[in-house]
Amino acid sequence: MKIIRTKEGMREWSRSCRAQGKTIGFVPTMGYLHQGHLSLVEEAARAADEVVISIYVNPTQFAPGEDLEVYPRSEEEDLRKAQEKGATVGFCPSSLYSEGYQTNVIVEELIKPLCGVSRPTHFIGVATVVTKLFNIVRPDTAIFGKKDYQQLAIIKRVVEDLDQGVTIVGMPIVREADGLAMSSRNAYLTEAERAQAVALSQVLDLVRRATKNGERASHVLRDMALTHFKKFPLLQPEYVEIRDRETFELVTEVHDRCFIALAAKLGTTRLIDNSELD
Repeated sequence: MKIIRTKEGMREWSRSCRAQGKTIGFVPTMGYLHQGHLSLVEEAARAADEVVISIYVNPTQFAPGEDLEVYPRSEEEDLRKAQEKGATVGFCPSSLYSEGYQTNVIVEELIKPLCGVSRPTHFIGVATVVTKLFNIVRPDTAIFGKKDYQQLAIIKRVVEDLDQGVTIVGMPIVREADGLAMSSRNAYLTEAERAQAVALSQVLDLVRRATKNGERASHVLRDMALTHFKKFPLLQPEYVEIRDRETFELVTEVHDRCFIALAAKLGTTRLIDNSELD
C-alpha cells in the first residue's frame, strides 16, 4: 500500500494513474475505521482499478467546543484494515488548508435542516473539504455511507452543481448486532449509555412497521418515536423528522420517497440514524 502525505504527491500519483488508463475509487474518512468504513472500501475496490482512502480529521467541520481535539485516531491500524479490504493508496495529509484560506463551498438550502440546526457550520466544512479532496485525488467514483443521509445529499448536490464529474455511490448503513449504527463516536459511550443507544434503531424499526401497516400521518409517527424514547432516561432526543428524500422538505403524509432521520444525545455523545421509508 502506498502512503501519500502531501497534496502534491497525491496529484502526481493521480496523474500517473490516469495516464495508465486506470480508474480511481475514493473513500474519504476521518479515520478510526469500523466495519462500516471498510464496507465502503470493498465497494470502491469493486468499482475501480485503484482505491484511495483518505484519513484526515477535518477541523473546519467541527464547531468550537466540539470533539476535534479528542476525536479518536488510529492511523496505522486504519491503513492496515483498509489495505486488507482492497485499498491501494492511503492519503494522510497533515493539513489541506493553505495559509490565509478563505474560500468555502456552501449548499444554500440542504445545509439548513436536521443536523444543520444545531451545527450550522458543519456542512460548509464537509462540502468544502470533500471538494478539495476531489480536486486533489481526481477520483472517478467516491463511496459514502448512508448513515449521514444529509451529508450524502449535500455531496451529490455539490457534484452536480459544480460539474465535478465524480460518480457518488451511497452504501447501506452497517449496524452492530443489536441494531446500533456503527460510528467512530460510539467509542465515547459508557456501558450504560451504550445499552440505551439501541433506542435509535428501535425507533426506526417501529416507524417502518407502522408505515407498512398503513400509518401515513407523519405527526403520528413522530409521536410514536418520541414516546418510545421516553423509555430511555439517559437519551435526549434532538430531532425526529420525516422528510422528502429529494427536496428534504418536511412531509405531513408519508409517501414512497420519504426518509426518517433522528439525532439524540447520550451524555456528551451525539448520535444520528435514519431509514428510508418505502
